[in-house]
Amino acid sequence: MNEMIQSVSSLSGVGPKAMEQLQQMGISTIQDLFEHFPFRYEDHAIRPINEVQHDERVTLQGKVHSEPDLRFFGKKKSRLTVRVLVDGLLVQAIFFNQPYLKKQINLGDHLVFSGKLDRNRLAVTGGTVKPKSIDRESGLEPVYSVKGDIKVQMLKKWIDLAFSEYGEQVKEILPEQLLATYRLMERRSALYHLHFPADLDTFRQAKRRMIYEELLLFQMKMQLFRKQRREEEKGNGKVFQEKEVTTFIEGLPFPLTGAQKRVLNEIIDDLSSPYKMNRLLQGDVGSGKTIVAAISLYANVLAGYQGAMMVPTEILAEQHLASLKDLFEGMGVKIAQLSGSARAKEKRETLQQLRDGQIDIIVGTHALIQEGVDFDRLGFVITDEQHRFGVEQRRVLKNKGLQPDVLFMTATPIPRTLAISAFGDMDVSTIDEMPKGRKPIKTHWAKHDMLPRVIDFMKKELGNGHQVYVICPLIEESETLDVQNAIDVHFQLSQALPEINVGLMHGRLHHEEKDTTMHSFAINETQVLVSTTVVEVGVNVPNATVMVIYDADRFGLSQLHQLRGRVGRGSDQSHCILLADPKTDVGKERMSIMTETNDGFELSQRDLELRGPGDFFGVKQSGLPQFKIADIVEDYRVLEIARQDATKLANSKAFWSSEDYRLLREALEKQGAFQESKFD
Repeated sequence: MNEMIQSVSSLSGVGPKAMEQLQQMGISTIQDLFEHFPFRYEDHAIRPINEVQHDERVTLQGKVHSEPDLRFFGKKKSRLTVRVLVDGLLVQAIFFNQPYLKKQINLGDHLVFSGKLDRNRLAVTGGTVKPKSIDRESGLEPVYSVKGDIKVQMLKKWIDLAFSEYGEQVKEILPEQLLATYRLMERRSALYHLHFPADLDTFRQAKRRMIYEELLLFQMKMQLFRKQRREEEKGNGKVFQEKEVTTFIEGLPFPLTGAQKRVLNEIIDDLSSPYKMNRLLQGDVGSGKTIVAAISLYANVLAGYQGAMMVPTEILAEQHLASLKDLFEGMGVKIAQLSGSARAKEKRETLQQLRDGQIDIIVGTHALIQEGVDFDRLGFVITDEQHRFGVEQRRVLKNKGLQPDVLFMTATPIPRTLAISAFGDMDVSTIDEMPKGRKPIKTHWAKHDMLPRVIDFMKKELGNGHQVYVICPLIEESETLDVQNAIDVHFQLSQALPEINVGLMHGRLHHEEKDTTMHSFAINETQVLVSTTVVEVGVNVPNATVMVIYDADRFGLSQLHQLRGRVGRGSDQSHCILLADPKTDVGKERMSIMTETNDGFELSQRDLELRGPGDFFGVKQSGLPQFKIADIVEDYRVLEIARQDATKLANSKAFWSSEDYRLLREALEKQGAFQESKFD
């Protein structure tokens, strides 16, 4: 796609200063200019007033029925009111801080104006005056992001000029077969009509075409990367003793769910495949990921390989070690833990046994990837809560083994749309079924003035021998955020519950202090744990039956669900109490949704819709692609179709050799699709 590499400086009016500012906007070439899409469109289509809802933005036209009335108030503030006859009704048009309009609007004029309609007062407020004739039939006005001295009108002029001079050079990159299958507009027209929509239908067709193209190119890059890596990274092709694995599963004290069986089969297939596993296993809190991981590790050991399980904290490593030892008792599987706090002699012995192949399964924190930790025959690596580890840490661990298979586990349910975009280079397995017999956690929303009742409820549960988590958003008092802080809450609860041991945990504690505090709670030395969200991932305290979350509206749905999942791990009924006085509609909606469902996948999808993909993962999530026109929340169906099409193309001979796909191959090559380093 080398037809539009001309610099934008070739356009009349683009001097050195403008060129510099355009480059800051990511625009260097004509192609960049064509693909600098409007970030939104204002709809100026004129509609009959009786079709417009209350509080809806609208463009109306009518005849000025009164002289404009201009009033000043405060410093440099003004309000101009004029009555306009619209569809036989007198509508008040109200313009704030636009005093100059008084000279421009005259009695009897034909007026086109926009604003928000108040149906009760029959008034349009926050208005702007539009040209007497809307330029195009569509009524759509593109709105662009600009920087520096670049004005929107200048940008539009250059885009128009670029189409006049270089529009004919825009080449089609999609093969004819895809264009025909989805009845897609050809590329040149689609680009043009996104900037200059002729009418609403044409605009929609143009947008549909470019969304599909962007998502197909993205999915093609993902598929090509996977294909390339598979060819370069051959796995071990493990040979299993299936009978022993089956016997082990049949001997479990509980049956596996259908979802656990399905996911286990996917993992076993990967382990026995000649290609390296690169799989994400996601499942709700309590869905049974750990037993799936344990069976997979057992199968790997039976095939003659060592397995490693890396977790975020030492206390979690201890819990995994204990549960694995219980599972494999008397079966001849040697399991050990490698931790930073181990004594030097003990650590040396563990490292030697690991090198000699005497240890079958090793559990540990990031200590597993330090220098001096060597394996005899590492074949399988499981990383629990994988988003807590950096890519580099995972890579170091993988490189210690003979091309080990890698399984990432997370209890943060990720909507499918995000999973196939942010983790598009991985296979995704989902446990979407809960084991039978688990009591759903009862969730209650309480206002802050109900705190005395909440404390009474805590006392009742504590009196029954149970334990309580209390979560706060901040560590200390903040002048900017009026939210309950952990130190204050710890003091208040210590006063309110004098007979009870109340612990305090937050991010500023050293990791050893955190582990000690958490361990004290885990063994019931501490009955109430006041904490910030550092408690979100990890330990299993079946005796904890109450989770109280202060200022719950400050958290996202997925985080609230993770916190709620800290309780409900025993046989007793558990409760989650959301303390919140939300000021926003989004906050109120979050509280309502939390009380309605315990389904983590439904919550994650609602969270995605409320917050958008960037906020869902947090700003630091580097794996999430930035799209120019596609929206992975709204366009999830197109994303799925593009993934299916990309998989077929990448695995077809025609894509690599046929002239029909030459321009698509060139477009992908230009985007670095054939360079692995682009994805590292």
